[in-house]
This record gives sequence, structure tokens and C-alpha cells, in this order.
Amino acid sequence: MMSPNTSSPTKMHYSDYVVYVDESGDHSLTSIDPEFPMFALSFCVFQKVEYYSNVVPSLEKFKFDTWGHDSVVLHENDIRKSRGPFSLLLGGEEIRAEFFGRLNTVIENAPFGVIASVIDKRRQLRTYTKPMSPYEIALLFCMERLLRFLISRGQHSRRVHLVFESRGANEDRELKLEFLRICANEVRWGYRKDDFTRIEFCPVFTKKAANSSGLQLADLTARPIALQALRPDQVNRAYEIIRPKIINCKVFP
Repeated sequence: MMSPNTSSPTKMHYSDYVVYVDESGDHSLTSIDPEFPMFALSFCVFQKVEYYSNVVPSLEKFKFDTWGHDSVVLHENDIRKSRGPFSLLLGGEEIRAEFFGRLNTVIENAPFGVIASVIDKRRQLRTYTKPMSPYEIALLFCMERLLRFLISRGQHSRRVHLVFESRGANEDRELKLEFLRICANEVRWGYRKDDFTRIEFCPVFTKKAANSSGLQLADLTARPIALQALRPDQVNRAYEIIRPKIINCKVFP
């Protein structure tokens, strides 16, 4: 009889890192909001041991202290508009200051890196006669930089999961196809010829209701990064908190 083996070969193949992905803005090139003509994609990269030891407990404590339970999903758009469970922000400046002070501290102390890409859709239309989808361009840029980061951290041949918020069957299927094309080295941009087969990239699609801490932090990073690219001279407190975590941010064109 074989003795029990507590170390699974499959488990050992997993990367030390996990990536959570979210976006800000839409990727339409036919109807562009003049107030926010940007599309941003944010990859939040966590060391797994830091994620489950520090990040998740810190975010959970913030929720319990604020609402008395942890079922609230942090969503940048709802927070900005004081909507749903964030209507508590309508209770006065003192409450707002305490809420954002606590939330900013959670984000500031959370150990993770950000790889982002921001597409200025107006400039893209002016520059290219047959522009690609902003999502496809941003995804490729982020994947290129993620690959280099992971290789530099000794993750060659490891399985790395990228967790995306599910947007529905059709949109998830289209994104997965584009993702797999990149991973198969079928998408090229410019002179770069990165070999994505050096890492085993695996997409995971998760509903917002899953209450993933990583997805919520990715959601909170995307818009401030887009706003910084759109209006770099405007005060952007959220961006200043995120800025030290940025590994790479590609603004295009």
C-alpha cells in the first residue's frame, strides 16, 4: 500500500501569484462619452500567501466594522454615487471622512502590484483608420507586462490564474477566445514577440456576487488610473494611494 502523500504534484505546479482583473469605461468606439472617453484595464497581482493572510482579513474587518456583516460588495461606481449600502455616505462629512479614511488605509496597506493599460479612444480613432478593440489592445499590453513580471519572479512554466468579473455568457466567451489567442502567441503588436507559452495562463470568470476581495480591489483601482491619464493635472487622491503599487501602466496611443 502506498503511503499518503500530502504534497499534490498539481498543487506544486500552481504559481505563487494570482491576478484579479477589472476595467473602467466601455470599449465601444462608436459611442464615446466626451466626459470619460477612456478605457482602462487593471491587473492586480497578489502573492497568494499575502492575499489570504493579510489582504482578505483586512478587507473583511473593514466590512464588519462598517456594516456589521461582510456581504457588501465594494463597487467604485456605487461608492462614488452613494448608492445602495453606500448611502451611509450621505450621513455627513464626518461619516464620509471615516469611511474613506478606513478604506484608503486598507488599500494603502494591501500588498499587491498593479499592471494597467489605458486607451484614449478619441486619440485612437484619430490615429488609426482601422482601430482594434480597446479591450483587445489593453489586454495584450497588460499580458505582455504580466508575463515579464512573472518570469522575473521565477514563475516559468507555472499555472497562473487570472480572475475576471463575469459579464455574461457571450461576453465571457469572446474575452476567453481573445485571451487564449494571446496565450497561443497568435496576437502580435509592433515589434514585440513575447512567448506567452512560458507561463500557463488560466482565465477564471466569477460573478460579482462571489464577493471576491481581489476583484473588488481591482475595481477600485481602474477608474483612478484612467482619470490620471485623462486629467493628469487634477487632484486624484485615489490615484496617489495606488501609484506606489503600479508595476507598469501603458497609456495608448
